[in-house]
Amino acid sequence: MRSSSLISVTPLLPVALLALVVLGALVARLGGLGHGRAVVTACLRAALQLGAVSAVIATVVALPPAVAGFVLLMYGVATFTAGRRIARNRGWWWAGVPIAIGTGPVLALLLACGVISTQGIVIIPVAGILLGGCLTATTLAGRRAVDELVQRRGEVEAALALGFRPRDAALEICRPAAAQALVPALDQTRTVGLVTLPGAFVGMLLGGASPIEAGIVQLVVLVALLAAEAVATVVTIELAVRGHLDGGSPG
Repeated sequence: MRSSSLISVTPLLPVALLALVVLGALVARLGGLGHGRAVVTACLRAALQLGAVSAVIATVVALPPAVAGFVLLMYGVATFTAGRRIARNRGWWWAGVPIAIGTGPVLALLLACGVISTQGIVIIPVAGILLGGCLTATTLAGRRAVDELVQRRGEVEAALALGFRPRDAALEICRPAAAQALVPALDQTRTVGLVTLPGAFVGMLLGGASPIEAGIVQLVVLVALLAAEAVATVVTIELAVRGHLDGGSPG
């Protein structure tokens, strides 16, 4: 059977995967987390989607229009996923704003400086990493901002009574909590090499790159990701306090 130095593809691989899915679902159910079925469906979707994506990428990487279309598809899915988490009304598409503003300039800078290649096989995974990071940051920041503005509406109104403008009053209440959306990216960057070896680093090593080359690639990915997520978080908070997301500014 074909294998790599990290994962061996053996006849027992499906058995191991099935056992892990069952374990995750049982723990979630018996532990009262309420996500037993979601664990199963998420794993099934991951298997189907990765299979389909692998086939599609193999086809589109050599065609620039197809690469652009695939990146736009990823962006659309990220927007919809974040939007339904933070805006339960028709304004879900606002989630696409922080994701685009966070991902677009960072990706453009990397391309303009020649840091990454213009080949589709490079652009697609880098764009996917940035979009995924901005999706997470937007979702976390949006949900925290919305929850704070709803639960602490009385404090917002008190700030308004003291003479604060609606935007400033809302910012005072929701920004500290929403800013926690950056904590995962900060922790990942701070502890890289000490706690974990992220995917880009491991992938480069498995591909035959030297540890130095792998380290440089991983550094670029982490710094770019942190910058993109910082932008996405700030924009998401701004949208929340302006009332574009559920629970926005009372003004």
